[in-house]
Amino acid sequence: MHRAPSGNQYELRHGEQVVAITEVGAGLRSYLAGDRPVIDGYPVTQRCTGARGHSLIPWPNRIKAGKYSWDGIERQLNLTEPAVDGAIHGLTRWASWQLLERDENHASFGHVLYACPGWPWVLECRIDYELSDAGLSVRTTATNIGDGACPYGAGAHPYLSVGTETIDSAKACVPGSVYLPVDDIGIPTGREPVEGTHYDLRTEQLLGARKIDVTYTDLDRDADGMARVRLSAPDGAAVSLWADDGYPYLEIFTGDALPQPDRRRTGLGVEPMTCAPNAFNSGEGLITLEPGQQHSACWGIDPYA
Repeated sequence: MHRAPSGNQYELRHGEQVVAITEVGAGLRSYLAGDRPVIDGYPVTQRCTGARGHSLIPWPNRIKAGKYSWDGIERQLNLTEPAVDGAIHGLTRWASWQLLERDENHASFGHVLYACPGWPWVLECRIDYELSDAGLSVRTTATNIGDGACPYGAGAHPYLSVGTETIDSAKACVPGSVYLPVDDIGIPTGREPVEGTHYDLRTEQLLGARKIDVTYTDLDRDADGMARVRLSAPDGAAVSLWADDGYPYLEIFTGDALPQPDRRRTGLGVEPMTCAPNAFNSGEGLITLEPGQQHSACWGIDPYA
């Protein structure tokens, strides 16, 4: 009996919208609105690459050298990005998640993150997916069910698509007025205004050949409190990702550094994050979860933006 590399597959439907979620990582593998792809995902026969659709718990992005100090104790995580001596995208994205609830347009998944090298705490994690007329919403919740306060961050890693072969011909709008420049291993070195740089996408602009792999913050939000990134195609097709105020940071990634040449620039990585990269060291946006305390944040995708 053959099993998919990403485990059991769970399909949600609402009208013409169809979403596929995987057992591994409770990840978002595909999203169609009719016959139009909304994300740049991956086929059921393949393993996820480039963190496509992964949820990132208990930290998004990178921790430098996999090291950090908490309560005066230095911790060492396993290096999951050995080429740059780093630990990337948390501890739950390759785990098997349990299906908790499911109906035609909604599914909930749970996973308990137990202590492991560099992480001595216990988190109860939950991800809720729901399709509606407005598109897809994704709520991530974590509860500290162990002893002692722990550091916490979360994020998600979808790649938006408007059906173009590459994103070069697409236009993008990113509502961030500040970006975090990085060193040669992707660790932030400060904060800079986007004005006057090729990172300034506060008004919709052609992406062209510009290369982006940085975090945006100081996000402008709409009247409903959501920050929105919009991607549009020459034929008028458009999609947007929204994030509530639980996500003060957005990583934008044009995919140029992906190790698979055929997957570079085929979608725009838009990653809502509760904290900055390397927050376990810098403290920027880092959440402290006391025993019994819970954190929840929501993002989503509008396929008709």
